Amino acid sequence: MTAVGIDVGKAALDVAIEGMAKVTRFANSAAGIRKLVRRLGDVADARIVVEATGGYEDALLEACCDSGMWVARINPRQARDFARATGELAKTDTIDARLLCLFAGLFAGRLRRYEAPALWQRELRDWLRRRGQVVTTLQAQKQQGALTSPAVRKLINRTVAALTRELAAIDREMHALLKAHATPALQSSKGMGPIFQATTLALLPELGTLSRHQIAKLVGVAPMNCDSGQMHGKRRIRGGRASVRVALYMATLSAVRWDPTLRAHYQQLRARGKLGEVALVACMRKLLTIVNARRRAELKSAGGAAIAA
Repeated sequence: MTAVGIDVGKAALDVAIEGMAKVTRFANSAAGIRKLVRRLGDVADARIVVEATGGYEDALLEACCDSGMWVARINPRQARDFARATGELAKTDTIDARLLCLFAGLFAGRLRRYEAPALWQRELRDWLRRRGQVVTTLQAQKQQGALTSPAVRKLINRTVAALTRELAAIDREMHALLKAHATPALQSSKGMGPIFQATTLALLPELGTLSRHQIAKLVGVAPMNCDSGQMHGKRRIRGGRASVRVALYMATLSAVRWDPTLRAHYQQLRARGKLGEVALVACMRKLLTIVNARRRAELKSAGGAAIAA
């Protein structure tokens, strides 16, 4: 095994390879990624670790997966905590790349290999991100329009109209993808609207492939113990995929009102003295568990059908 650490930036990729003193820089562009993939193709049994950087790493991850390479994406908090544990307090692109390489050498066996989403999932992810940008901008424009002069408000109204048309076009594209790829598992409960379905399909491709404990940790709705000796602290949720958790939260708000199973579970928790937010998080975890189990059954059924065919 050869450990490889790649520090991802907006413009550049810094690559540290185990056994090599020099850190090599490639452009974070289509051409630069192709050169990097060719270079890593010469590395025997590479174990590549990349730090999540808000989407700048997506093209690299997908190129590595498409080339059959083993690659893992880690949380920036993990990388920073690991740097502190080694005593390295300075931070540069070169240092980060070398630390990620060291991290890969020590912990590659404990990391989950990144699985690139299908092409339609990548397209849905891009539409979903753009939708979030448009909604945020639209809200800001409407708020500004309420507090400005009539002349400026006229210009803002034009912008609002253009953004509204763009949002409608995005929703049509997303609806077409959901119509083709959404499964009954993602439509089997109250609250699972188009945004929840799109977020789950695009940003949680692991759904149905992990256990209920693993998927809860991945989303960030699993309570973490805080015990030491005789001290028993409160269990709290932490980490996870924030975008998925927000969509799950909104779906659960509706489900605890209109879905009989989730409503009964919520009321039972409240009757036992649980705080409202605590009970709601527990319902989020239960809803995710239900969807994960149903999705696993769908995948198993599809796999059995493929084998039979």
